[in-house]
Amino acid sequence: MSALDWSILGASLAFIVLYGLWKGRGKKDSESYLLSSRDGRWYTICLSIMATQASAITFLSTPGQAYADGMRFIQFYLGLPIAMVVLSITVVPIFHRLKVFTAYEYLEGRFDGKTRTLAALLFLTQRGLAVGLTIFAPALVLSVLLGWNIHLNILLVGVLVMIYTVSGGTRAVSWAQSYQMLIITIGMLVAGVMVIRQLPPNVSFGDALHVAGGLGRLNTIDLKFDITNRYNIWSGLIGGFFLSLSYFGTDQSQVQRYLTGSSVAQSRMGLLANGLFKVPMQFLILLLGAMVFVFYQFVTPPVFFNPAAVKSAQAGPEAVAFKATEAEYRQACEARAERVKVFLAARHEGDAAREAVARQGMVAAEAHAAAIRGEAVKIIRRGNPSANASDTNYVFLSYVLHSLPAGLIGLVLAAVFAASMSSMSAEINALGATTVVDLWRRIFAGEGGPKEVWVSKLATFGWGCFAILFAEYASRLGTLVEAVNILGSLFYGTILGIFLVAFYLKKVRGGAAFYAALVAEVAVLACFFFTRISFLWYNVVGCAVVVGLALAFNALAPREVPLT
Repeated sequence: MSALDWSILGASLAFIVLYGLWKGRGKKDSESYLLSSRDGRWYTICLSIMATQASAITFLSTPGQAYADGMRFIQFYLGLPIAMVVLSITVVPIFHRLKVFTAYEYLEGRFDGKTRTLAALLFLTQRGLAVGLTIFAPALVLSVLLGWNIHLNILLVGVLVMIYTVSGGTRAVSWAQSYQMLIITIGMLVAGVMVIRQLPPNVSFGDALHVAGGLGRLNTIDLKFDITNRYNIWSGLIGGFFLSLSYFGTDQSQVQRYLTGSSVAQSRMGLLANGLFKVPMQFLILLLGAMVFVFYQFVTPPVFFNPAAVKSAQAGPEAVAFKATEAEYRQACEARAERVKVFLAARHEGDAAREAVARQGMVAAEAHAAAIRGEAVKIIRRGNPSANASDTNYVFLSYVLHSLPAGLIGLVLAAVFAASMSSMSAEINALGATTVVDLWRRIFAGEGGPKEVWVSKLATFGWGCFAILFAEYASRLGTLVEAVNILGSLFYGTILGIFLVAFYLKKVRGGAAFYAALVAEVAVLACFFFTRISFLWYNVVGCAVVVGLALAFNALAPREVPLT
């Protein structure tokens, strides 16, 4: 990295921290610290919601996902806009009317203390682990690609976030996220423009789309119903709807964002705007990955994008075989580039028959290169059985570091850090709020005042330290964007089921909901450990089991013996 890159990165991080400190100053009571005095406008709410969801994992792993597997991951988000409409109609008015601090506070009035505590603990467990992944992901990738110490990376992000989050609370988080989203958007747009500009002079954006499509990287929609297939239109619309409904409706890291709204209308507009912008944003990030794939049709990529794994293989017992495979891969990539040029020449001439034949040759050349790459991965695994066979997390930043000019590298890295900081700040802010409101208040019967603000700061600081410690010990994660969503899906369905029973099944009592939730969580974990069901369906399973068993338990319970 050049001095210019370091300057841009450093200035961006310093501005985020200082701006967050400035906007969060002077918080004297719980409502101002935890909910920013409930004076948020819709655009701040929307940006905060998007920034909380769009972690560094999104910008590191999603382009690599498209590079390796095409754009079918976009189906994951198809249920999100529908969920935003449902939540705006149902949940937002209830939470505003009751003036709750957390989503789980509602459950005690509707059910009982143990059901509220169970939901809060499920959230604290899931989100407490997820926030560790939020900062571990970029630290891991940057440490490998830049040679930075991973422990220092984790500590740097964690400490910077805690400075303004602990000090200023929710207002500091929300306003800092607005500028973090600006940095993220500019960084990703610049990367997208540059990858298209760096294609050969005679290759247009339309040509790039045809190459990507011909090689299976624009496979956005799969209509086939298959419960074991992670990404098709049915898992996206149904499983994605339940996941989004639970994430935005019951996860305090998101609920806290729109609880800050000055009115029901402002919170609704923030949610609906998120539903409007989120899918196009993810589409463009995936398209960026597809364009990076096209870029590497003309420029030979590394046989494996994780440089640490490559260095280990080059120095290992099978170094000769690996280097021979690397040479074979370079030759295959050169032949592939020629096939792509033949395909584009036929397309430019308008010869449909020749274009079809050329496309088959291009596909065959890609398959040949992929097969050689697969052999290289096998050699890496033979030398180091614990090595991760997936390198999708390294694809995008590898392109950035080796292909973008000075200055732009610093800008994209600033976007990655901003994304990591935005998610972590919102998550530890929500964890602190839930700890204080749903646990500390109930144990010590306290509420409001300067003392609770200090307890909130201490809880937020504690969760920040936990996230840093968990990130230090996090191990192989596979595709990061999948790992964090799989983790969430292990808990979201159960939590959502509790809330659906609370909202819509008024005759069901607390004991029935509580025991149904325990059984449902066991069922979800069984699906994860013992079946091949796609993780998006865990949300449906957990929710359905809670609702079904809550009705059954409530019907079977003796009326004279209350379950609560």
